[in-house]
Amino acid sequence: MPKASDVKKNSAIEFNNSVYIIKDIERSVPQGRAGGSLYRMRMYDVVSGAKTDETFKDSDMLTMADLIHRDVMYSYLDGDELVFMDSEDYTPYNFSIEQIEDERLFITEATQGLQVLVIDGQAVALSLPQTVSLTITETDPSIKGASASARTKPATLETGLIVQVPEYISSGEAIKINTAEKKFMSRA
Repeated sequence: MPKASDVKKNSAIEFNNSVYIIKDIERSVPQGRAGGSLYRMRMYDVVSGAKTDETFKDSDMLTMADLIHRDVMYSYLDGDELVFMDSEDYTPYNFSIEQIEDERLFITEATQGLQVLVIDGQAVALSLPQTVSLTITETDPSIKGASASARTKPATLETGLIVQVPEYISSGEAIKINTAEKKFMSRA
């Protein structure tokens, strides 16, 4: 059983006799507390999809749920659902657009390293790789002589995600994006 401080996003925990997927974690250190951090977790019930916000002390012990990671690839858009295909047995997993709203900004047909989290045979969440390569569709023209440590400019990527990139990057280039921080890392 891990402590609350050891739990990561997209983990599944058992809480109040239900299984929850953790979608967001905010750490805070209140003033006047003797070294105790608080972790506010936004969780979604696996069965009902109900959202719950819960705060845990860093030393609280949480029970992890039995979770299976399956390697998948993006297959196609079916109405308002995205369909992912299991890389081993070709099982289709469907997610509504609202269900994976944040993850969708990093997914193209070429995205490698996607995983579906399965609990009791039901796909409950999509896990992204740490980095993805995406192509810039629109940005201001590059400036000759701009250095790597210079100012940044906004760039719209092929999925609609907008990130800040260095001035020397131009439209049509493929870049690496950190999926956790939604930040530019390097050219792909």
